[in-house]
Amino acid sequence: MKKAIVLAGSRGIGKGIADSLESLNDRHPSITTPFWEVVRTSTRNLDTSDLNSVNKFIDKHPQTDILVLNTGGPPSQEFKDITKEDCDKYHNQLFYSFIKMLQEIHVNDNGYIFLVSSYNIKEPDGKLLLSNAYRTAFVSALKCLSKEFAKRNITTINIAPGPIDTDRIRNLVSDIKSLEERIPLGRLGQVNEIG
Repeated sequence: MKKAIVLAGSRGIGKGIADSLESLNDRHPSITTPFWEVVRTSTRNLDTSDLNSVNKFIDKHPQTDILVLNTGGPPSQEFKDITKEDCDKYHNQLFYSFIKMLQEIHVNDNGYIFLVSSYNIKEPDGKLLLSNAYRTAFVSALKCLSKEFAKRNITTINIAPGPIDTDRIRNLVSDIKSLEERIPLGRLGQVNEIG
């Protein structure tokens, strides 16, 4: 059986990805046992800002075929209001926990690593400074690491979707209609499209 780990897979983009992976089991009716085991995390079983939680998760899931690095992010806030505690928390949540997982979770040869970053890496939002900074930093880290993973035929993919219709986007954007008017497609993307 193949295994996929989807971080933050209980809602939003992560749920769309986890649902899509699970649906692969339904596409082969002749197979009586599932081909994919999908481990989807939520804040109940993994808090990527808490390194103790990350260590426990790694101990429980030391190996996978697909690793989807995905997480929510900081709330919208003014630059002047950022605290050291905010920096520490989101450094762990958006950067160091992912590094630690890539160091300690063995991704099998011919596997995949997906990073769900953000369209804000291209179009930074001034009120999401910490999210922009740490997501951009990890995109760079993964690009460097991709050369090492490629030696084992592990594909690394950065997914930087535009605005997707999730609770997070609706909490961050007060005028969805105005946002949709600026999107070439004329609407928010849907989580199943990312999946």
